[in-house]
Amino acid sequence: MADLKKTKAPLTTITYDRRKIKEPTGNIYKAIKIIGKRAEQINLELREELKKKLKEFETDSDSLAEIFENKEQIDISRFYERLPKPTAIALQEWLENKIYWKDVSDEDYVEFE
Repeated sequence: MADLKKTKAPLTTITYDRRKIKEPTGNIYKAIKIIGKRAEQINLELREELKKKLKEFETDSDSLAEIFENKEQIDISRFYERLPKPTAIALQEWLENKIYWKDVSDEDYVEFE
């Protein structure tokens, strides 16, 4: 897994040259589909990582004061909130040619009934 926390993806919305996005596939729709699938993978990875970290703070008898005073838990949550969105990370990976993809439409394949 690439270190998603060290990405150069922007935190805000920016405009991209669609020709650069389309270039590897020759089709903007294929490119967007690939980027979207990678964004789903990134989202899942980040969510699982956050759940593991927050699970360390679970206790059976949380008092109301403990819930509001757990600064470490709040800091971890804020860190993940400040990361770029999964779509921005996936798009950055795409533009840096870091996403492996394979076009199966050009290959011979057999359909099973």
